Amino acid sequence: MKTAASKRFRVRARGPVACFTRPEMKAERVSYEVMTPSAARGVLEAILWKPAIRWQVHEIAVIAPVRWMSFRRNEVNSRATVGKFDYAADEDRAQRNTVALRDVDYVITASFSLVSGKAGAEDNLRKFEEMFERRLEKGQYFHAPYLGCREFAARVEVPPDGLTPSDVAVERRPLGLMFYDFAFGDSGSATRPLFFDAYLDRGVLQVPPWAQVLERNGGTP
Repeated sequence: MKTAASKRFRVRARGPVACFTRPEMKAERVSYEVMTPSAARGVLEAILWKPAIRWQVHEIAVIAPVRWMSFRRNEVNSRATVGKFDYAADEDRAQRNTVALRDVDYVITASFSLVSGKAGAEDNLRKFEEMFERRLEKGQYFHAPYLGCREFAARVEVPPDGLTPSDVAVERRPLGLMFYDFAFGDSGSATRPLFFDAYLDRGVLQVPPWAQVLERNGGTP
């Protein structure tokens, strides 16, 4: 049975620096050319996240031309560990190169559906639609939205009419395998990344639905 979805929202996200890290690059950070679906979902969830809804990104329009920049920065090698208080970041640092994007500007088109088992009797699509619209117009967030890395802040707003993609003249350009999202299985099963063949068609990244990507990556985890 097809799950009912909300109406489609358009959200503009832009900023001076962005890095949507390719997972196969572990020693140095190298960004994808455009925003990934998981990064777009993160922007939407910064505005409205509830256990009862699940976002589906449909399109990401690339408004500004793709521009690159490279810089070095200090990063720690290890993640913080719960219960470990004697960690010294100064002794665990490494200087790594980052190949990022600059002056990015995107328009995300997305909708959401209710999650079975998480949505209560009082929940409905219209309730969350109004909640999202109100929060977006007022600039309210659960946390600061960002562009791939938390230090690269995003300015998020309702897009004005008349915005067009920068690469509209190019009919179809392959971007290679792009990270889609993580598939979290049942308790105890491994979490695995999902990928899809990405294309920039007249400046718009078309994002396939979750079920289609999951099937092409081997089915249910």
